Amino acid sequence: MLSFSSLTFLFKICRRIQFSDLRRAPFVALQLEKRSELAIWVSNFRTLSMGNDAGSPQGPVTCGSWIRRPENLNLVVLGRSRRGSSCPSLLEIFSFDPKTTSLSTSPLTTYVLEAEEGDPVAITVHPSGDDFVCALSNGSCKLFELYGRETNMKLLAKELAPLQGIGPQKCISFSVDGSKFAAGGMDGHLRIMEWPSMRVILDEPRAHNSVQDMDFSLDSEFLASTSTDGSARIWKTEDGVPLNTLSRNSDEKIELCRFSKDGTKPFLFCSVQKGDTSVTAVYDISTWNKIGHKRLIRKSASVMSISNDGKYLSLGSKDGDICVVEVKKMQIYHYSKRLHLGTNIASLEFCPGERVVLTTSVEWGALVTKLTVPKDWKEWQIYLVLLGLFLASAVAFYIFFENSDSFWNFPMGKDQPARPRFKPVLKDPQSYDDQNIWGPVDM
Repeated sequence: MLSFSSLTFLFKICRRIQFSDLRRAPFVALQLEKRSELAIWVSNFRTLSMGNDAGSPQGPVTCGSWIRRPENLNLVVLGRSRRGSSCPSLLEIFSFDPKTTSLSTSPLTTYVLEAEEGDPVAITVHPSGDDFVCALSNGSCKLFELYGRETNMKLLAKELAPLQGIGPQKCISFSVDGSKFAAGGMDGHLRIMEWPSMRVILDEPRAHNSVQDMDFSLDSEFLASTSTDGSARIWKTEDGVPLNTLSRNSDEKIELCRFSKDGTKPFLFCSVQKGDTSVTAVYDISTWNKIGHKRLIRKSASVMSISNDGKYLSLGSKDGDICVVEVKKMQIYHYSKRLHLGTNIASLEFCPGERVVLTTSVEWGALVTKLTVPKDWKEWQIYLVLLGLFLASAVAFYIFFENSDSFWNFPMGKDQPARPRFKPVLKDPQSYDDQNIWGPVDM
């Protein structure tokens, strides 16, 4: 096993590799003697590194999210903070190639933020894929609309009057149906608004000590929010009424929350910290009672995400690990150790159309990772199987019909010849002449 100093030296080398050369890193690692642990770590980097080291000409990545366009095109939006006077805060849009599991080497479009606007803090994308909201460090939120195709894409910024000067926001989110928008502030202020009318549904300045995480339910009826003090509350999004406070022991802290999204199991998943142990608890949303828990990740979780189809739940740790479990069995299907080595994973999100996750951290930037989970059936594959079953049934019926007597046939006499088992497909040309026994007829 490599010593700590050797690992540190090699990691520094890897950090200086440009993202276009990063795909060759596994081959370099495999040539090094007794470096299996490093080879495993580098092979997990089937990703794109956005260069958050000191030599990078741009600022570090602070947040990111997937964008699913109406033409089934998956894009990624990244927010970068300011670095010195020569590197302003940026918002960048990248295209994603599912064949190579990588992002484009250069952004499709870039938006430069003004100095007084601060740095991007959080990004949430509307389900339509036409626009997204970015929370800025100056205490405001800004709307960005996407125009054009992949080859000529532009960002149009718009001010949101109700979200100007509201203070730094920890998390922002759209509901699943896109009809509501929520913002949770570091000061504990929770807001729920209709979208796009911006009509205020909830404006609670004392919802929490400081909002840590939140999520909308699949039907957009409930909003779950957690606090830095370990409490968690449930809100009705229709009228903003507080519905419940999740039960917990005195030594437990509820930190993260995500609703199930498969449409069959109405559960709320929560990351609960109990001393040095981190477990994932499951609450039944019909009673809001805890029905069980399981330890899925070794270190404390910093972020939680669930796939759009609700099949997989993912956790990112404070030391750079990610774990992906199947919701139905709560069984781990993918585990990446030290994906963001020794640093807190800031954001984690499933790709809308692929089994790929996007992770970001200030130290390592943005990474896209292909998950080692069972492949899903494509829609055309299901139709192909159904067509095959139909054809097989038709052939079986034809064979059965040809080898059995018809129900309507009378019993054959003793001297009556039996019907042939199979009728010839091509008849003898002589048979047509034999049937014309009268010959030509003179008119």
